[in-house]
Amino acid sequence: MRTPIVGGNWKMNLSLAEAQRLGADLRARLGSQRAAHVVIFPPYPYLAPVLGKLAGSAVDVGAQDVHEQAKGAFTSGVSALMIRSLGCTWTLVGHSERRAVFGDTLARVADKLRASLGAGLSVVLCVGETLDERRADRTFEVVSQQLDSALSAHSVDALRTLVIAYEPVWAIGTGLTATPEQAQAVHAFIRGRIAERFGADFAGALRIQYGGSVTADNARAILAQPDVDGALVGGASLECTSFVRIVRASGKAS
Repeated sequence: MRTPIVGGNWKMNLSLAEAQRLGADLRARLGSQRAAHVVIFPPYPYLAPVLGKLAGSAVDVGAQDVHEQAKGAFTSGVSALMIRSLGCTWTLVGHSERRAVFGDTLARVADKLRASLGAGLSVVLCVGETLDERRADRTFEVVSQQLDSALSAHSVDALRTLVIAYEPVWAIGTGLTATPEQAQAVHAFIRGRIAERFGADFAGALRIQYGGSVTADNARAILAQPDVDGALVGGASLECTSFVRIVRASGKAS
């Protein structure tokens, strides 16, 4: 049985006081439950303060992005080693906003994944298609290309802590959401693609999240799908009660 994993991506939101308060509230509501795996991704400046609020709890903390180099003259860059030294255990790699807004290429996403795994971070690798690509019936082609580019250089052993998040770009921040059937179809495809490359055992154990306008109201139907192992939550993760409801909608959290 795959333990569901629910991530909260705070993106570029909240003040320091709000971030600390949300961290404390999450600790009170979710800090002792372990039936679902919970990871939150605050902005860089809030990583240390939020880690302090959640220390010793069941809620993990990760970064929203990582630089592909370990050190050097990269102004504003934050390396995987820096993130790890704070006490963070996770990072996002390849989020659609990093790809579309900041220009992260397939090659750069692959480099970020390599750097993160090499530093001992667990990684949520994000993949997904745009609305134009879905309308052109290219969803599986695009997702395959993103997976193959990121994972081709790695062995099964190197990917033991990997989580994949399927995030249809057309459903992020738009209010649109893939139907449960649409989400399941792509998740099943991803699992099959991983099985082809890394074997059925690894694919069967791999956790695949859905991300794309997940709310407390639509989460349960999506998370009930057999190949959907959790959610990567954006806006709804900024409000404790909504986020807790999504965690509980995973079906295994109490």
